[in-house]
Amino acid sequence: MSERLLVIGGDAAGMSAASRAKRRKPSLDVVAFERGEHTSFAACGIPYVLGGDVDSIEDLVARTPAEHAEHGIDVKMATEATEIDINGARVKVRELETGAERWEGYDQLMIGTGATPVRPPIDGIDAPHVYGVQHLDAVPPLLAEAERAEGCRVALIGAGYIGVELAEAFANRGAKVTMLEAGDQAILRLPADLAEDLRAGIEGIGVELRTGAGVNTIETDRVTTDDGEYPADLVVLGLGVAPNTDLAVRAGLETGPKDGIVTDDRQQTSAEAIFAAGDCCVARHRISGELAYVPLGTTANRQGRVAGTNLGGGDARFPGILGTAVLKLCGVEIGMTGLNLDEAIDAGFDAVATTITSSTTAGYYPTAEQVRVNMVAERGTGRLLGCFIVGGAGSAKRIDTAATALWNEMTAEQLADVDLSYAPPFSPVFDPITIAARVLGEKL
Repeated sequence: MSERLLVIGGDAAGMSAASRAKRRKPSLDVVAFERGEHTSFAACGIPYVLGGDVDSIEDLVARTPAEHAEHGIDVKMATEATEIDINGARVKVRELETGAERWEGYDQLMIGTGATPVRPPIDGIDAPHVYGVQHLDAVPPLLAEAERAEGCRVALIGAGYIGVELAEAFANRGAKVTMLEAGDQAILRLPADLAEDLRAGIEGIGVELRTGAGVNTIETDRVTTDDGEYPADLVVLGLGVAPNTDLAVRAGLETGPKDGIVTDDRQQTSAEAIFAAGDCCVARHRISGELAYVPLGTTANRQGRVAGTNLGGGDARFPGILGTAVLKLCGVEIGMTGLNLDEAIDAGFDAVATTITSSTTAGYYPTAEQVRVNMVAERGTGRLLGCFIVGGAGSAKRIDTAATALWNEMTAEQLADVDLSYAPPFSPVFDPITIAARVLGEKL
């Protein structure tokens, strides 16, 4: 009999692993279980569907179950895994339409259960006008609300990555948007001076940002916070996600920060023959050296490919994360990688940071916009530890230069000497990244 691989979860990590394993070992019998209605979808595109930039949620689907079947992967839709029996090498699944349950045996198991939106125990959070955003199945009713949102009072709870993107989406629809953030700024990992630039961008599109506004209750027409009451016809949660690991925890698999599944660098869990990847997992941070929960689609795909290679008989290793991310709010772009100053100090580094202000293009070029770069390094060695960018169009993807430098453990002095490209429509003579590295080097 052929070796059997079961996959729990039909999105990025699970199906990347399934596809890679099947390509490497065509004889594998690969069966995947997905409790939702879609496979291999781009959840990061959901705000752009809600805002009208992308026409349909179907545009976010990279590969359907039928397309997976063409590649030899049997995907069981609307089927939920409810229990893992490690000793018996089997998984209990339930068909959601009929309620029928059965056990499925495996030789190898891949867990790609992803994450779920954080829903704190707020009074009224389960009301029908309160929505979370993570899975495509939740989008249609919220999209219907977004399409008639002009003049609607929308309260966004949380001003993190997803909250910022949702603010743009509903502002584009003509809604009256209030962002309610319990912390003292939007995107808490940003250095405070760059967070002020982001606040200006948020308020510049007509969105009200209220910080220090932890939500206490949600009512039919208002949200009550520590900072007062705010009218709301629609409430959308942008509080981030938590790893969906109840199944793994009950099976006795080792977990780490925020109950994310712990794996080795081959993506194998604490149980033999069971692998995991994606938003349900923690990963080793290359700067701090510690396990961290940083759910990103790029990481899910990378980890999935590593797991799939090993499930298919190869030997691949996952080298860790920097937490590199980019996002935008209309004309304001944000990029980040590595550790901010406080995180670096907490990780034990004697760290120093600097912020520089420059322009996205040559200053005389008509499209020039401001860009600010905050860079962090270790005193003494000069090793780069982190970089954060907020600026106009063309700013955010500069973070990839910094990420490459961090990945290779370069110093500020080395980055300042890198031969980067120049032309007036793209950059000033000295790119903001190298300017920041040079200024930071002088402080070291």
